[in-house]
Amino acid sequence: MTDLFSSGPNQQIVTDDLDLMLEALPPRIQEQLQTAERRESLLEVVLDLGRLPEARYPGREVMLSHSEVTDEDLDYVIDHIGEFGQDNRAGIERTLHRISCIRNRRGRIIGLTCRVGRAVYGTISVINDLVMGGKSILLLGRPGVGKTTMLREVARVLADDANKRVVIVDTSNEIGGDGDIPHPAIGGARRMQVATPALQHAVMIEAVENHMPEVIVIDEIGTELEAQAARTIAERGVQLVGTAHGTELNNLMQNPTLADLIGGIQSVTLGDEEARRRGTQKSILERKAPPTFDVVVEIQSWQQVAVHPDVAETVDNTLRGWPAPPELRYLDESGAVQTMSGEMAETAFERSRDDGQEETSVMQPREPGPIHLYPFGISRQKLDHAAKGLGLDVRLVDDIRQAEAVVTLRSYLRRKPQALRDAEQRNLPVYVIKSNTSFQMEQVLLQFRPDVKNGGKPNGPRRDPMSDVFRATEDAIARVLDEGRPVELEPANSYVRRVQHQIAGRYNLESRSQGKEPMRRVRIMPTPAGPGARR
Repeated sequence: MTDLFSSGPNQQIVTDDLDLMLEALPPRIQEQLQTAERRESLLEVVLDLGRLPEARYPGREVMLSHSEVTDEDLDYVIDHIGEFGQDNRAGIERTLHRISCIRNRRGRIIGLTCRVGRAVYGTISVINDLVMGGKSILLLGRPGVGKTTMLREVARVLADDANKRVVIVDTSNEIGGDGDIPHPAIGGARRMQVATPALQHAVMIEAVENHMPEVIVIDEIGTELEAQAARTIAERGVQLVGTAHGTELNNLMQNPTLADLIGGIQSVTLGDEEARRRGTQKSILERKAPPTFDVVVEIQSWQQVAVHPDVAETVDNTLRGWPAPPELRYLDESGAVQTMSGEMAETAFERSRDDGQEETSVMQPREPGPIHLYPFGISRQKLDHAAKGLGLDVRLVDDIRQAEAVVTLRSYLRRKPQALRDAEQRNLPVYVIKSNTSFQMEQVLLQFRPDVKNGGKPNGPRRDPMSDVFRATEDAIARVLDEGRPVELEPANSYVRRVQHQIAGRYNLESRSQGKEPMRRVRIMPTPAGPGARR
C-alpha cells in the first residue's frame, strides 16, 4: 500500500505493506483491522497470552477483541513470520515490519509486539544539504520520532542521488527489512546483516575493511565498543551517519559510554598561573579528542530539527559555560527550508527588549482534560518530564493544528518563524521561556494547573517569580567582574540564596552567605586576578 502525504516540492511518499502484516495475524484480529479508520496510523499490535489483544495508535490504544489471546493465536503469528534471532526479533520477508517476542523463564513465547514498519520517502528535506555535504552526522531524538525512518532515507539518497558506495550495518534488520533481499526503500545501498547486537561493532569494522564504502549507516550506537568502532571508521575518512540513544547533545555529554562520539570529556588540573590567566578554577572539564561526528541533529519531527553544525565548538562552549544555541531548521508551508540561528535570534530579542517591547501571552479559560502543547525549539523530553513532575496530563503534539498552546524560547519569538506565525493566525497563546531548563518549563506548566476557586480551570499567565532574582544576580556578577570588588545582594530566603550561589559558580566566582535571618544575604567575591580578570 502506498500513500502520498503532503504536496508541493517536499512530498512524502509512504509505503507500509500493511496487508502483509495483517495476513500474519490471527483471522479474528485481521477482521478488526480491515477498516480504513483502524488501518490509518496503526503503530503496533500487541498480543499477550491471557490478555485482550490491543492496537496502538499515536496517543491512544484500542482493544481488538473481547476474547483473550491464546496459545493458538501466538502460534499462528509465529508460523507466518520469519525466525526469531538472539535479540528476540523477527520480521516478514522484504518488509520493514518487526515482530518482537516476550519469553518466559523456560524460553516459551508468551507475548508478541507486532510493529508496523513504514518507508517514508522525502523525510530528510530539512537536512538534505548536511547529508550531501559529506560530513559525519549523528541523529538524536525521542523514541518513535522517526530516527530510523530518516536514517533509511539518508541511505537511499546517498546511494541513488549522490552515487556513493553506501553500506548499512543492519542490526535486527531494522533498516533494510527482513530476509536476504533488502527492502527497496534503501535504494542502491548495500546491507550487511548482524547476527546478534553484541557483534554490531565487529560488523562495522568488517564493512570498512572488506567492502570499501564511502558511507557507513548504522542505527542505535549504544555501547562503548560501538562508539570506538565509529571513531575508527571516521578516522579512516569514511562518512558515518548514525543514531544514538538520547534526545539532545547534552545527553551524550552526560553519558560516559557515548561521550566519545562527541570527543569525550576529561578533567584537567591547571597550574596556578594558567588558572589565574583564564579566570577559572584549577580543575576544569575539557574535550579530550576531536568528535567522531561533525554534526549532531536533534530531531523534533520530520519538519523541524535543531542542528549543531560544529560539534567541537558546541561541546567546548558548553563546558566553558558559554551559550551554545543550536541552529533551528523547519519546513514552511511552501515546503522551503527555513533556518534560524539561535545567537542571531537572541540578539534580535535583546535589541527589541531594549526598545521597550515586551512579549505577552494570553491564556483563555479551557475545560478540564489533556493539555495539547506544541513545543517549538525546546526540549520535548524536559517539557514532558516537567509536566509529569507536576502531575499534569500534557500531550506534546507535532502538528500545530492539534495544539491549544505553543511553548518556545524567547530567542525564537522575535524572528517570527512560520510555525509561530501560524500560531498567531490560529489565535493560539504562545508561552515564552528564556532557556531550556526544567524550572522555566515548570513555571509555564503551572499556569495549566486547575484552580478549584476558578471552577477547575487554569489561573492564566503569571510573572516568573525568579526573573528578578536572575537579573539582579547577573547584574551583580557583571559589576564584580568589571570592578574587581565584592558586591552584596538583597536579603533573600534560603532557596533564592542557593540559586544565587549556583549562578555565581557558573562564572567561577566565590560567593558567601552572611548576616542573620531575615536579613541573611549573598556576597559575591571577585577572583584572585582582581580587576584584570575582565577588561
